[in-house]
Amino acid sequence: MIISIIGVGLLGGSFALTLREKYPHIKFVGVDKSLVNQKIALAKGIVDEIMTLEEALQVSELNVLATPVDAIVALLPKLLEMLPEGRTVMDLGSTKEMICRIADQHPKRAQFVAVHPMAGTENSGPGAAFKELLPGKNVIICDKEKSDPDSLTLVDTFLRDVGMKIHYMTPVEHDLHLAYVSHLSHISSFALGLTVLEKERDEKAIFDMASTGFSSTVRLAKSSPQMWAPIFDQNKTNVSKALGDYIEFLKKFKEAIDSKDLTTSLDFMSKANDIGRILSGIEKK
Repeated sequence: MIISIIGVGLLGGSFALTLREKYPHIKFVGVDKSLVNQKIALAKGIVDEIMTLEEALQVSELNVLATPVDAIVALLPKLLEMLPEGRTVMDLGSTKEMICRIADQHPKRAQFVAVHPMAGTENSGPGAAFKELLPGKNVIICDKEKSDPDSLTLVDTFLRDVGMKIHYMTPVEHDLHLAYVSHLSHISSFALGLTVLEKERDEKAIFDMASTGFSSTVRLAKSSPQMWAPIFDQNKTNVSKALGDYIEFLKKFKEAIDSKDLTTSLDFMSKANDIGRILSGIEKK
């Protein structure tokens, strides 16, 4: 079998590395417009060969579309148009409603499987890929009933084989939930980074004073703007709502601090502590 990774970055590269360990006889081909990414992907053993998009689609049984979401929207109709019968395209995009809407308009919709692995780091590119990224993580498949049973089984099998826990939902549900549990945390981290950089012009002072708590909270601010700006744009309605809710809590926290209302501050923090119980439950599943 041949699998193509279209956009050889963190997610696509990690998927290939993990599958390669499970299935050493599978051949992986890479498609990427960056010559640097091509060289790194070959050097790390993520792919065996670099091809053009047209070449990859003709030889690959499974095509993994792992570009930023704006490129997925632009490329998906073209991929489906050129895709031979019996072949499958899956995406790894962090938004789903717009991507699935684009797919729904194509007569080869059944050959597409909408996938989002709930995994990542603040780093990007094939150099950041590693085989331990995906095992044990959750992965969401949207609109499974719209995918051909053979395509769905193929994707489902590979995701399970790399050790992922599969969940099914609609694209609308996906984008709403992800606005709160993923997209908002990235915006918060970007905003915190900007706030500190604006206030503390002396970078040495920041590095000297920064605790592990600050570093972990602001870690996501190192994420790729080229990847996240399109995500925020495609999910802007849900992200805006999540931001509005978040800002309201920030205002209430500020009011409690300004008025020296220690009881309210303690109450807010005590209620927020419950997130630990919820996250522990996620870990145990």
